[in-house]
Amino acid sequence: MLRIEHLHKSYGQRIVLHDLNLFVSNEQIYGLLGPNGAGKTTTINILCHLLRADSGTICIDNSPVSEKTKRLIGVAPQETLLYRYLTCEENLRFFASLYGLQGALQTQRVQACLDAVGLSDRAKSVAETLSGGMQRRLSMAIALVHQPKLLILDEPTAGLDVEARFELWHLIRQLQKEGITILLTTHLLDEAERLCDRIGILKNGHILVEGSLAELRQQIPAQEILLIQTAQEEQAIARAQELQFVHRRYGTDLGFWLVKPMELKEIIDLFDGIPLDTIARQPVRLEHIYLEVMQRSQSSP
Repeated sequence: MLRIEHLHKSYGQRIVLHDLNLFVSNEQIYGLLGPNGAGKTTTINILCHLLRADSGTICIDNSPVSEKTKRLIGVAPQETLLYRYLTCEENLRFFASLYGLQGALQTQRVQACLDAVGLSDRAKSVAETLSGGMQRRLSMAIALVHQPKLLILDEPTAGLDVEARFELWHLIRQLQKEGITILLTTHLLDEAERLCDRIGILKNGHILVEGSLAELRQQIPAQEILLIQTAQEEQAIARAQELQFVHRRYGTDLGFWLVKPMELKEIIDLFDGIPLDTIARQPVRLEHIYLEVMQRSQSSP
C-alpha cells in the first residue's frame, strides 16, 4: 500500500529526512515512533503532497505521490481541526463536499462514517459539545468520508483519558478489519505495542530498526527484565556484573536483563546481603526496546 524509498529532505543545512525507507502492506497497522523532531511530521506532509522531498520516491497503492493520490489518503491530525459550531453531520457534509461528494452519495457516506465511529446518535450535536474522545472519533470519520485506502493517524489518543483511549483503540482495530491500511504515529509505546503489526523507530530522519514486536524483541537478548529499587545501587550493580547480568536504568528502577525467567526466591538469594526495597519482573516490552535502540544510536559513530 505504501512504499517510501531513499527519501531525503533538508531545510538549508538542517537534514530532516536522511535515506528514509519504509513499507506498509495492505490492511496493516504500521507504527512510526520517534522523538520530537525525528521527521514524522515532515514525512506525513510529503505523503500528503503538501511538501516536496529533495529526492527519493513515495508510492501509494502503486501510484507516485501527486495531487491525484491525495484522494487515497485520509488524515486525522493530532489537533482536532473541527468546525466547533457545526454539528457532526454538518462537519462531515462540508468535508465530503470538498471531495466532490454530493446528493445521495454524500448522505450515504456521512451516515456510514457516523455509524463507523459510533456517533450516529450525536449527528445533530454541535462539535464543541462533544467530549474529547468523541471529537477524535469525529475527526476519524472526516478522514474516512471519501473512502481512502490509507488512513494516517497522528497521535490519535494524545490527551485522552483511559476509557476514551480504549474506545479509540477498538475503533482503530475495527477499521483495520474493514480493510483500511493505517499509518500511526504515537508517543504512547503501549499503544503501539497493542495496535501495530509492524513498528519503525525513527531518529534524525532515518529508521533505526523496524519489524514486528517479536522481531524487535531480538534487540534485547533477554526473556525478562528484573526491576529493583535499593539504597545500595552500586553494590547491586556490582553483584549483577558478577552474575553477568546486563544492567540498565529505567526511571527510578535498576533493570537487569535475565536470559531466563527466575523465581523470586532465587533472585533474592542472588542479591543476598543487599537490601531490596522493591522487586518486579516484566517481559521485554516496547519501552525497553525503544530506550535501548535510542541509547545505541547515541553511542554509535
